[in-house]
Amino acid sequence: MAQPRFHLAVDLGAASGRAVLGRLGANGLELHEVHRFTYVPRVSGGHLRWDAARLFEGVRFSLGRARAIAADMEVDVISAGVDSWGVDYALIDGRGQLVEDPVCYRDERTSPEVLASVFARVPREELFARTGTQIMPINTAFQLAAHAREGVPAAAARLLMIPDLCHHLLCGSVVSEITNASTTGLIAAGTGTWDGELFARLDLPRALMPDIVAAGSQIGTLRQGLHRESGLDRIPIIAPATHDTASAVVGTPLEPGGAYISSGTWSLVGVERTAPVLGDAAARANFTNEVGAFGAVRFLKNVMGLWILESCRREWEREGRGRDYGELIAGAAALDDFVGFVYPDDPRFLNPHSMLDAVRSLLTETGQVAPEAPVQLARVILDSLALRYASVIDTIEALSGSPVTTIHIVGGGALNAYLNQATANATERPVLAGPAEATAGGNVVVQSIACGEAGSLAAARAVLARGVRAIRHEPQARDQWARARERYGAVEKASAS
Repeated sequence: MAQPRFHLAVDLGAASGRAVLGRLGANGLELHEVHRFTYVPRVSGGHLRWDAARLFEGVRFSLGRARAIAADMEVDVISAGVDSWGVDYALIDGRGQLVEDPVCYRDERTSPEVLASVFARVPREELFARTGTQIMPINTAFQLAAHAREGVPAAAARLLMIPDLCHHLLCGSVVSEITNASTTGLIAAGTGTWDGELFARLDLPRALMPDIVAAGSQIGTLRQGLHRESGLDRIPIIAPATHDTASAVVGTPLEPGGAYISSGTWSLVGVERTAPVLGDAAARANFTNEVGAFGAVRFLKNVMGLWILESCRREWEREGRGRDYGELIAGAAALDDFVGFVYPDDPRFLNPHSMLDAVRSLLTETGQVAPEAPVQLARVILDSLALRYASVIDTIEALSGSPVTTIHIVGGGALNAYLNQATANATERPVLAGPAEATAGGNVVVQSIACGEAGSLAAARAVLARGVRAIRHEPQARDQWARARERYGAVEKASAS
């Protein structure tokens, strides 16, 4: 009898990665954790950089662990693929060697001066019209412009996004998968190709850019050395939807009228469409149109996310006031009333020296009391995120012309019961929380489709839905949250202006 067939999915997040073995079974998605690892960025060569050697060591170790676990389970590993965050890139030379450690998107090199120099050549409105990409300092376009100003290393032969770099190290490929490439702000909207005129006008190195492939493409087989080291067969390396949000959307059993919030370090709030939403209104609202798997368009907004709370938690720990995450959430939920509100997308929250100071300063500047107690500040952050989600969802409806009737929260934030209920209250829409493993699950789904185990994304999602036990949150306390929306709206308007 043939052994069950599993796929190795490596999901790289901000500073930590996770590898799983997974398959689509008759009753849903089956996942088994293989390995967790970290690669915290550190300052090197004058920039905040990712430790590429440590990152890839985690990926490489996952291969051997996958082989050992598969042997114990008596299953076959038949393919592997990597997804990660967007916008960051690495440079390799003509021999395929890394030129330097990749710079982290939270580095300060994309200064206001860099953005101004870009807009002087291509006005902000035209940049959005050409690419459909949300204007954020972290975008690859601005990072590459900053890199070009200080001098791209002469040895550089190819630019690869982070998952593309991992695939290169796994199988020697030098291509870019479309979902991650679409986060760069360098692809012509609706074409899936690099915008050559944009490169020329910004004086960016077009020759570095690789060919673009679709999600689900087989891009090589496991290198001979890694095959021997891990014990795995020379399995196909398949590019999943390599942008982690694109994988998370694949792994979400969306239905008509459903929006998604991929909730983690960042919160990606959006809907799945068949065509981009362009025009002046979308540009003013600063939304983005990113490519999804199998021809979809992800129309969404990046919200700062749980990074704000996690950064505060690290400061409290350094001060000797560390709180368990569950304790903070429970304490925030137990408070009788709202404490205050901040605008989560204020630029000061991107990478401040002190997140606590940043939160308190925004509270003070908007005429609110800035509490000291961790539980109260946690409540401020969580309520503010829920209300920001509501603001974004309302804007999505207005810009897309389609009603949003349900919201799916996936990723690690799906385990935050208070935030999920607060989101239902703030948006006045039912929230379905789960699955928390949507990103790794979506990675597995694309590999499964590529290997002929599911005929289409719709068919795969139907299987996913059978196994998802999402927790439903209905809107509550409508009058109380209506007042909160009004108060938050004034803070957002003041902060965003």
